[in-house]
Amino acid sequence: MDREEISRRAHADHPIAAPLDDDAVRGLLDRALPHDGGRVLDLGCGGGEWLLRALTARPGLRAEGVDLSERALADARRAARRLGAEDRLALHREDAARFTAPHAFDLVLCVGATHAFGGLLPALAAARGHLAPGGRVLVGDGYWDREPSAEAVALLGDLDDLPTTLDRVAADGWTPVHGHLSTRRELDDYEWAWTGTLASWALDHPGHPDSAEALATATAHRDEWLRAYRDAFGFVCLVLRPTAR
Repeated sequence: MDREEISRRAHADHPIAAPLDDDAVRGLLDRALPHDGGRVLDLGCGGGEWLLRALTARPGLRAEGVDLSERALADARRAARRLGAEDRLALHREDAARFTAPHAFDLVLCVGATHAFGGLLPALAAARGHLAPGGRVLVGDGYWDREPSAEAVALLGDLDDLPTTLDRVAADGWTPVHGHLSTRRELDDYEWAWTGTLASWALDHPGHPDSAEALATATAHRDEWLRAYRDAFGFVCLVLRPTAR
C-alpha cells in the first residue's frame, strides 16, 4: 500500500486533511473568500474539500485545484458533480510548485501542504505569484507549542514556535487579518480519525493483501503521536494580506 493510498483511506472520515473541525473551516473560509464571485486556487488540494466547501458557500465562485494525485482529483471531480458544481471547478494534475495560470486569484489556499514547496515561506512566495490585487492567502502549517523532543523533530521537522512563525511571516511582507489555532480537541480528533479510520478499514478487510500493513501503519502512527509529538505540536491557519510597502 503506497503512501498516497494510506493517506486516502486514513482521511475518509476527516476529508479536511488538517486538524480543523467544521466550524473552524467554515469560519476561515468566511473570512478569506471574496464575497461576490471571484477565483480561488488551492495549491495541494488533495480531494478538493476546501474548494468544494467554498463553491457551496459562494455560488458565484470559480475554483481551481492543483495536486499530483490523480485518485484524489478523481474524488474531487465526483464530489463536485454530486454538488452540481463541476462547471465551476477546474483541476490540474501537476506539481503545485510549478503550476502557472493565465489569470490571478482572489484567494490562494495552501493548508497542510507547505511541504510541497519546501516550507512555509516558499509556499507563501508561490501563493504571492498567483494573487490578484487585494487578494488573500489562507495558509495552514505546524508549529511547536512547546519544546519538542528530538524524536518529534525527526518526525515532523524543524518547526518554529508560534511567535517566531508569525515574525517570519510578517518579515516576509504579510499581515495576518485572521487566524485560527487548532484546539487540543481538534488536534486529537484528527489523529483519532486518521489512525482509527485506517485501522477500521484493515479490520473490515482481513483478507485484503494490504490489511496487515494498514493496521501496522495505523498502530505505528498512533504510537508516534502519543509518545513523540502530541504534547508539543500545534497547528495554525492564517488569513494573510500582502503588507503595503
